[in-house]
Amino acid sequence: MYGKLISACVLGVEGRIVQVEVDISNGLPQTSIIGLGDLAIRESMERVRAAVKNCGFTFPLARITVNLAPADLRKEGSAFDLAIAIAILTTSGQLALREAKRLLVIGELALSGEVRPVSGVLAMVDHAKQNGYTNVLLPHANAAEASMIQGMNVFALRHLRELSDAAERGEPDRGLERLRFAAPAAHSSDTGQEYAVDYEDVIGQCQAKRALTIAAAGLHNVLLIGAPGTGKTMLMRRLPTILPPLGNEEAMEVTKIYSVSGKLAGPFEGLLRQRPFRSPHHTVSAGGLIGGGSIPKPGEVSLAHKGILFLDELPEFTRNVLEVLRQPIEDREVTIGRARAVFRFPAHFMLAASMNPCQCGFLGAETPERRCTCSSAKIAAYRSRISGPLLDRIDLQVEVSRERAPESEAAPLSSAEMRRKVLEAHEIQRDRYRSLPIDWNSELSGALLRKFVSIHRDANDMLKQTYNTLGLSMRAHDRILKLARTIADLEQSERIDIAHIAEAIQYRQLDRVATNEGTEGLLG
Repeated sequence: MYGKLISACVLGVEGRIVQVEVDISNGLPQTSIIGLGDLAIRESMERVRAAVKNCGFTFPLARITVNLAPADLRKEGSAFDLAIAIAILTTSGQLALREAKRLLVIGELALSGEVRPVSGVLAMVDHAKQNGYTNVLLPHANAAEASMIQGMNVFALRHLRELSDAAERGEPDRGLERLRFAAPAAHSSDTGQEYAVDYEDVIGQCQAKRALTIAAAGLHNVLLIGAPGTGKTMLMRRLPTILPPLGNEEAMEVTKIYSVSGKLAGPFEGLLRQRPFRSPHHTVSAGGLIGGGSIPKPGEVSLAHKGILFLDELPEFTRNVLEVLRQPIEDREVTIGRARAVFRFPAHFMLAASMNPCQCGFLGAETPERRCTCSSAKIAAYRSRISGPLLDRIDLQVEVSRERAPESEAAPLSSAEMRRKVLEAHEIQRDRYRSLPIDWNSELSGALLRKFVSIHRDANDMLKQTYNTLGLSMRAHDRILKLARTIADLEQSERIDIAHIAEAIQYRQLDRVATNEGTEGLLG
């Protein structure tokens, strides 16, 4: 006897259709699963056997072969349990639930027959929809997530026993209809999101706030440099409060990544709307940062997709970990090669980082009680932990000085004020690039950069002079132009003037220091 159902797995961050074929033949009782499955899949027969028996069915005493096709595709996870169990029961004639037209079946089984949720449902159901499938049977806990895919009929199952009650011989559609999941009302984009923190909490630091407003307006990479206690981490952790919310397509991309990574904890409440903020510890490995494994999974750079990757105390990260960031920053995706396949993960993020000016941290912030004890060689060695090519890719390198006690009671700049400016600049960019596959000034390159960066002659002369004086790379030259484009957008100016270029140049702090002797010029 032969039977077949359609299930799915996740490859990278995308779903893949898998055919679950079952053959029941005469012979000594034996079960085997073929089709390049991992340990969790090979163990699934024991879960299926116990679930089938504990739900009042009979597990066939025959030779059972389960094939997961295509056989050359590596598969992992427990999402095939439900499809295998139903395929065995229908093939052995114990269930009359015939395969509904274009039905996808995914879910994990407990030994009791309870249907448990699995990760990656959003990616699998979306891929099935693109391949013409219109129905999906899955765990009730995943039903709300699957209902985000428009045009899919979602049937939710809490327990395997429900199938024997719901299925009616010769009327499979009516049986499934009883399991139909009523999708909740669509979640609208929330532009008035509330945060527990606000830039109002940060007294002073007007220059740093200005730099972060520019970074958020154009999704530019930013580095804050200052002594301990100057508020670098405090400033960075408030960046999400001024970023625009995710659009519908962006929200779907980000939610897919979190679904595949198993990070949609608790009841599903709709697509993620806040931009991600990821802050890995400096002990993170290269694989943890960009993704990896025998079947690669998304790393921190992909979890920060369309959001912020914050690296606190940047020089404390190991050199090889920092160097793997160079390709994702440029390509906005991570490419991981394996013998059987090449995996690509989206990684379009804003790199936000902080560091001390020296190892002890007090260079340029000396007081009678605290003085810098680092030699010039020690300071140079500390800063050399961050390579030139990586620094070249950071648009804003900003000093954060120690603030004096406020002399007036003027209200500090709040997140609401900064966010308003960011939203206005972002709207200008969306309108400018509406017919192009980009949304931010930081994505400009090549011909598009020359087309959309209209620079005044005096401003161009200043940039040329700075380029020659500081010995900038062409990458730094182009990043100054993109930064100036964002500064002009914040002022709602279509033309880039000399003031915009001058401000963009002043944010290249470490380029300026490199032209001076020793450490003079940076908090010195």
